Amino acid sequence: MATSTTKAPAGEEPPGPPPGKRGESTPRRRGALLHLLDVKGAPYAFVAPFFVVFAAFSFYPLVYTSWISLHQVELATLDVMEWVGFDNYVELWGDERFWNALGNTITIGVISTVPQLLMALGLAHLLNYRMRASLFFRVASLVPYATSVAAAALVFTMIFERDFGMINWALGTVGIDPVDWEADKWPAQVAISTIVIWRWTGYNALLYLAAMQAIPADRYEAASLDGASRWKQFTHVTIPGIRSTIVFTIVLSTIGATQLFGEPLIFGQGPNGVTGGADNQYQTLGLLLYEEGWKNYQMGRSATVAWAMFLLLVLVFVVQRLIKRLRSRTS
Repeated sequence: MATSTTKAPAGEEPPGPPPGKRGESTPRRRGALLHLLDVKGAPYAFVAPFFVVFAAFSFYPLVYTSWISLHQVELATLDVMEWVGFDNYVELWGDERFWNALGNTITIGVISTVPQLLMALGLAHLLNYRMRASLFFRVASLVPYATSVAAAALVFTMIFERDFGMINWALGTVGIDPVDWEADKWPAQVAISTIVIWRWTGYNALLYLAAMQAIPADRYEAASLDGASRWKQFTHVTIPGIRSTIVFTIVLSTIGATQLFGEPLIFGQGPNGVTGGADNQYQTLGLLLYEEGWKNYQMGRSATVAWAMFLLLVLVFVVQRLIKRLRSRTS
């Protein structure tokens, strides 16, 4: 049986199926469908499991801790709860130890965070220049961060020791009397802040360095052609270019300062580590939480301190957002 074939004229495409026919799709339509799935569906498919895990391991402890804070619970009998409502919060509000711990947390946080970030900014600025053995210096700046809190705090405790410490020895060489770094409030807080500064300066410096290297080089070239000095380039080009990273490190340091625990605990060298010294002179909120729950066995009050720390972080975040909005409106 003979069949007839129709050839398309030269320069023309053979006729295809009519558009809009059910059950058939053109390559263009298939490509548009795949592009739509890739753009709109893929991010949600990858992000959704993360939020499920986050909800399971984050929201549940928050809800459970808030429930415990409304009860009187002892560590030995966690299954026995007595409803007290907001009595734990009222007692915490009138507890002088809480306000003392809050004040110590704020002062140690300021003493450790401000010099730490300023030193990290200067160190990153130096590492941003082309210099020999730059990789060595970058790796060396991460060594304190890689060191455990226990090891770092133990070494600095020996350095700040009253009778045989290196710091008091150096002060004695210039005629200054030895300082009892643990017994006095401000020396103890300065010593603890020194440990925090030593551990986190290099880490923040590398964050700043990564942000600095992302700044286009033509900005510095334009500033140099305009006659800007190195300092003006740093203040007018570098600082605005890494502003988001600076805000991130401030938030990160604030969270770390609020949760400060290991450094003052080991600095106390014994029972005084939990209480923050004999007079609570360097007790932080983290130490107060541990004392209430694992020394006084009052898990309800311990959970109340934990929620106070959480609300403090929320307050800091809200204040930061308000300041940012006010600056954006004024500018």
